[in-house]
Order: sequence, then structure tokens, then C-alpha cells
Amino acid sequence: MRNPFRYFNSSPEVIRLTVMMYIRYPLSLRQVEDILFERALDIRHETVRFWWNRFGPMFPNEIRKRRLHHRSFSHWRWHLDEVFVRINGETHYLWRAVDHEGEVLEVFATKRRDRKAALKFLKRMMKRYSRPGSIVTDRLRSYGAAMKVIGNVASQECGRWLNNRAENSHQPIRRRERKLQRFKSPGSAQRFLVIHAATFNAFTHQRHLLRRPHFKELRAGSFRTWAGSSATA
Repeated sequence: MRNPFRYFNSSPEVIRLTVMMYIRYPLSLRQVEDILFERALDIRHETVRFWWNRFGPMFPNEIRKRRLHHRSFSHWRWHLDEVFVRINGETHYLWRAVDHEGEVLEVFATKRRDRKAALKFLKRMMKRYSRPGSIVTDRLRSYGAAMKVIGNVASQECGRWLNNRAENSHQPIRRRERKLQRFKSPGSAQRFLVIHAATFNAFTHQRHLLRRPHFKELRAGSFRTWAGSSATA
């Protein structure tokens, strides 16, 4: 297997740490540079940008493959929601789907939130995960119109508080959007959102429901997953 770190002077451990810090935490490139410098690693912020562009898409793809292999998709409950984002000064809409456990399934940015956009989003979801047991949405009419096309109206659920799980999942992206001073293009926004979602799923646990030893075990497993995926990217 081809070594992705070939021809790089820095060690794979440093590259993995740098990319993980930038993706997982709401840090700018220069803040990552400062943190690494405090740890005696003299790496410029442009190098952080290069590593992010080079290795960012590789690591989460491997994480996503491993998680899809170990999870069961039967009788899932999807929570769908959309929120506006400003990309290069224009209003776009970020469609987001999470499952009943809060794991991000899909993120998708479009310029409109009409039936065509909702239908494309649902087809994209069902192609990867098949049909769920139920779909929770807000009262946006585009969802109902799209589900009529695919014949899935009976599984739709709407309610005032039912979709809080999806709405709360937008918060990490809002924090990151402010740190990045908004996204610069639809392509870069889509790429970052997909990578961020996969990394978020790997490292986020419902720690308020876990005892400390169990949480530490899960957290250690997350770091092993990251190290293993980046080693085989």
C-alpha cells in the first residue's frame, strides 16, 4: 500500500495531530501554528493549510467507511433540518441529517430550499442508507412535496419539539463558520462540512450518560480510530 506520508519531512504523528486539531476544534490556521510552536513544533500556518487540503479528505473517508461497516441501518429515525449560511456574500442553505443517536449522516449545501433541492437531498440519503423507519422534519413544505415523489409521506413526522436534535447539531458548524469568517465558496464549504461531520461523529460521545471509565475507554477508542484511519489513508 502506498504510504501517503512519503516525501514529507515531518513525521506522520505530527501531521495527524495538526489536521485533527484544525478539523475538530474551532481554531484558525494561525492558532494551530501557535499551539504547535508552544510544543516546540515550528510549523507555519501555510503548512497547516497545505496539510489540511492534502490529508483532510483522506482521514475522514476512512473513518466513515469503518463506522458504516459496524453500524446497522434498520429502523433508523432521521432528523432533517436546514439553515441558511452565507457563502461568498450569497445566501445558501445547509441541509443536515442526523440519526436518532445524534450522529451526523449527511450535510448538503444548495442555493435554494425548494422541492428539487429537498428531493436531491433525500435521494442522496436513501442511496447511502436506504429507507429509514421514520423521518422527522420541520414544517417546510419542500419536504412533503419531495416525499410525495418518492412515496415516503407516511413516514414523515412534524412537531414543535421533535426536531431539536437536528437543530442542535447546527451549533458546531455555526461556531466554526464564525472562526473561518464565513465560507468562501460552495465547493470549499461542502468539503469542509463533510470532513467535519465525519470527525465529529468519531470524537463525540454522550458523556452526560456515561460513567467516567466508560467515557475514557470510548475516547481512547476514538483516537485509535483516527490514528488507524490516517495510517491507511
